[in-house]
Amino acid sequence: MKGMMAFALSMALLAGCTQPGTKEELASLVNFAHLDYLTERIAFRGDSVAIVHIYANYPDYAWVGAAESGPEGIACVDDAARAAIVSLRHYELTKDDASLARARGLLSFVAGMQTGDGDFYNFIFDDHSINETGVTSHKSFGWWGARGVWAMAMGHRVLAQVDPSFARGLGDRVRRSLPRVDSLLKPYDQSSLVRGYRVPRWLPYGSGADVSSELMMGLAEYVSVTQDTGAQIFLKKLGDGLMTMQDGDEATYPFGLHRSWETMWHMWGNGQTQALSEAGRLMQDRRMVESAEREARGFYSRLLIDGYSKEMDVPDSTSRAQFEQIAYGVRPLAVGLVRLHEATGKEEYLVMAGLAASWLLGNNVLGLPMYDPATGRCYDGIRDSTTMNRNSGAESTIEGLWSLLEVERYELSRQFLHARKVRRVSSKDVLAALFAVPGGEQAVVAVELKGKSLVVLLGEQAGKYMQAISDEQ
Repeated sequence: MKGMMAFALSMALLAGCTQPGTKEELASLVNFAHLDYLTERIAFRGDSVAIVHIYANYPDYAWVGAAESGPEGIACVDDAARAAIVSLRHYELTKDDASLARARGLLSFVAGMQTGDGDFYNFIFDDHSINETGVTSHKSFGWWGARGVWAMAMGHRVLAQVDPSFARGLGDRVRRSLPRVDSLLKPYDQSSLVRGYRVPRWLPYGSGADVSSELMMGLAEYVSVTQDTGAQIFLKKLGDGLMTMQDGDEATYPFGLHRSWETMWHMWGNGQTQALSEAGRLMQDRRMVESAEREARGFYSRLLIDGYSKEMDVPDSTSRAQFEQIAYGVRPLAVGLVRLHEATGKEEYLVMAGLAASWLLGNNVLGLPMYDPATGRCYDGIRDSTTMNRNSGAESTIEGLWSLLEVERYELSRQFLHARKVRRVSSKDVLAALFAVPGGEQAVVAVELKGKSLVVLLGEQAGKYMQAISDEQ
């Protein structure tokens, strides 16, 4: 019976498959109003640039600076780079002039925070001076360096036709940082065992697979335009590091997840499936795409079936935290699954992408929407099983908009944005959840443990499958 159900997967999905541009046009959920409210034009280092204010707190959403790690500042490269990326992507898909202007201003700020040797500072203070000494801002090439390269490389590609001079300047700045990437990768092939898990030592911060995923996406953007052989080698080495941090499969713990750092996994920013899908597709590297699939089929499926978590100590699965849940954790799943579909052509990943992003619209432990299409606010998270964080800062807003922008492109993923999990089944043979859209489609996501297989079914097939596995218990 289960073999027949698995066969029905391709039939059910192929019957409903649509590509971008062929679906009936519907109003977009993507609203840049709140991001525009957070964005401010300032004079900076002799240029007119755009910054994104880091926090805006409920109920009046006035701008708030950051001070979690001592005095940090009002705006940072971390957020400006991500806002530039989503703005560039929106312009690329829609040719929206406002997104083009926003992206240019933000990229000018990011470029102004780069140093002559390719490092970056992160924060500016309220007088628009650079925070040069803060623990989250000092001159370095870590998180803010990776995001700076990512944004500038994407600008180099997307703006090549509309502003060639500006785009060339961004490409020059990416090249300025390539020696920093080379320096990071000097320990390539060096690894150690930490509590029984192999840890590569050639990634940022010693084993930062999370930040490496964002650096990889920037390098992939750059390689797609330049075919730079050195950057291709960097991509391969970073990809090798990410794949070293992966263990298990559909039925074997930890189920194909990519660890974030040493033995820890966290949901926020863990974009390895997205990065490996993009780089693997670009470089025709089947190993990278297969690694992304292993995480999606074994681990992402469980996140959809069992619910989201914040973090976990992989050697001790009882040492885990469910909260806080944030949009920055949802985007790697949702966009990663879209990119995996684009790398493989497999339609089940679009269904899963829509279900992943449905967290934003109420398919979460609170049953409350975390994104408001009327204002463009994405709320800052779910604090615990009863409490929403109604603040709406830059990170959440940017990550929520990006998730929706990508998921909306395909009818098969878009139709599950308003889905709710209505039933879950767990046995020694199968884990499964049934999702339903009020007044619309239903889908099942299941992991069959004996066959180590992912099952995704739609419509009547989904209901029959859930009934069949319930009868077998």
